[in-house]
Amino acid sequence: MDAFEQLVSDALWSEGCWTQTEVKVSLTKEEKALIGRTSAPRWELDVVAYVPLTNTLRVIECKSYLDSTGVSATDLMDEGARYASRYKLFTDATLRQVVLNRLGLQFTELGACAAHPTVTLGMACGRFKTAGDRDRLREHFKIQGWELLDEEWLRAHLKQLATGSYENKTSAVVAKLLLRRSA
Repeated sequence: MDAFEQLVSDALWSEGCWTQTEVKVSLTKEEKALIGRTSAPRWELDVVAYVPLTNTLRVIECKSYLDSTGVSATDLMDEGARYASRYKLFTDATLRQVVLNRLGLQFTELGACAAHPTVTLGMACGRFKTAGDRDRLREHFKIQGWELLDEEWLRAHLKQLATGSYENKTSAVVAKLLLRRSA
């Protein structure tokens, strides 16, 4: 399990979502043909958070990039960008529609959500290449109707975990150790 995905999952859980990491989406042969990947294995989503009150499935793709150059807006927004393939759900509309639709059907069939859920897409990002990239992506995601969970969002949730009651989760314990003031 990816540590960053688990951190994001814990933060979404603290918002009242039911969460699951490493969710496999089983596409049909027809769906695989539609996306041009006839031999593709099951599609994997980093985090799926279910909001029961609104029957919403929040699909969150996680990109920590903490010790790299960070997420570049160009790779998500410019056709043919060098690293666009890292962001397939954001850059390929057909793929996005097929995978998110199948996820809704799959979770409904499993009884993991009510029928006809709203399925939304978002990204949790630990680091952006520049502040300008963050700003460009905030605007782009807003226009697309996507959710951008940035490092400020993560820090706010870690602070909340640090001041809350004890939880036996790695994220909560680390937050308490690093963020609580010693007496």
